[in-house]
Amino acid sequence: MDKIKMTTPLVEMDGDEMTRILWKMIKDELLLPFVELNTEYYDLGLPERDRTADQVTIDSANATKKYGVAVKCATITPNAQRMTEYNLHEMWKSPNGTIRAILDGTVFRAPIMIDSIKPVVKNWEKPITIARHAYGDVYKNTEFRIPGPGKAELVFTGEDGNEMKQTIYDFECPGVLQGQYNKDTSIRSFAHSCFQYAIGTKQDLWFATKDTISKKYDHTFKDIFQEIYDAEYKEKFEELGIEYFYTLIDDAVARVIRSKGGYIWACKNYDGDVMSDMVSTAFGSLAMMTSVLVSPEGNYEYEAAHGTVTRHYYKYLKGEETSTNPMATIFAWSGALKKRGELDSLDELVAFAEKLEEACIDTLNDGIMTKDLVGLVEKGFNATAVNSRDFILAIRERLEKKLA
Repeated sequence: MDKIKMTTPLVEMDGDEMTRILWKMIKDELLLPFVELNTEYYDLGLPERDRTADQVTIDSANATKKYGVAVKCATITPNAQRMTEYNLHEMWKSPNGTIRAILDGTVFRAPIMIDSIKPVVKNWEKPITIARHAYGDVYKNTEFRIPGPGKAELVFTGEDGNEMKQTIYDFECPGVLQGQYNKDTSIRSFAHSCFQYAIGTKQDLWFATKDTISKKYDHTFKDIFQEIYDAEYKEKFEELGIEYFYTLIDDAVARVIRSKGGYIWACKNYDGDVMSDMVSTAFGSLAMMTSVLVSPEGNYEYEAAHGTVTRHYYKYLKGEETSTNPMATIFAWSGALKKRGELDSLDELVAFAEKLEEACIDTLNDGIMTKDLVGLVEKGFNATAVNSRDFILAIRERLEKKLA
């Protein structure tokens, strides 16, 4: 059959370790045989980020603003150990944080559900979508070690020269200090994205912070959400019969565990990072989660919501067989191709992406799985663990039948 053609490039952001290996397998077996891929490629592997002083990350984000759709592999955010392992010039910040700051959007993450695996939380009947603010907070923090006794102060100097100052702590010993920020404009974009997504999917929207403790920072989020809801979305929510409410993050956790699912849970940046992992694991696996960053300008970046699977990568380097789950990475590609097809009116590309997702689900429902899922299968279902390559080949077999 003729390969499906693309008219506009897709921004392709390659990554690190085991997910980089899977990235190539997915392209070679599930994409290139069927689609004439048109991508603008950026290598976001840690060595290239170090070589370019992280300019490649910035360039990839700006390319996403140019072309509108990107797909990203998982990447390493270096710590002290990685500094030594990769001989880095600097402990580079999270590439996801950099990209999200430039695009200024909201990350929506939802579990990929299959018949044979039920959520650990037995009363969850429908997916829970995490809406994660994708700007600022700890991901854009400034921090340093305090060497000894002294006064730490928070200072703001306005353009008019007026100064606001407050003592953070009088250190009597060494310690650590961190400053973080957010912007009203980004919080407003976050709120609009959440309300619009809730209306589009006809789901309730929950929002949670800790405003009782953070009376300025978190309370600003709460106030802006309420102001925008009352002014622009309340009437539409009531018309659709859906609900928006705010609660404290600890109360939200308790409510989520007791709920049946089927709503959007909006979280600040770090809360969303943690809670999306909790939700995805409880539904099955970190690799069974879709993730898309949506910017206010209508740019989309699809990614795998998990890490680079370092432990499997070290086994791979030794020549050992691995059974790494590629589902989130495949769905990042299918989501990006589907969106590219929708924006360019390429029905054939959209249909291909949908069939690719169907082939993945069919493979899992046929009991062919990676090791992380086999132990989660309910009684009465048969499941066989296969290595990563055989799993991808099983998906290809089903995809070819759907495309025939």
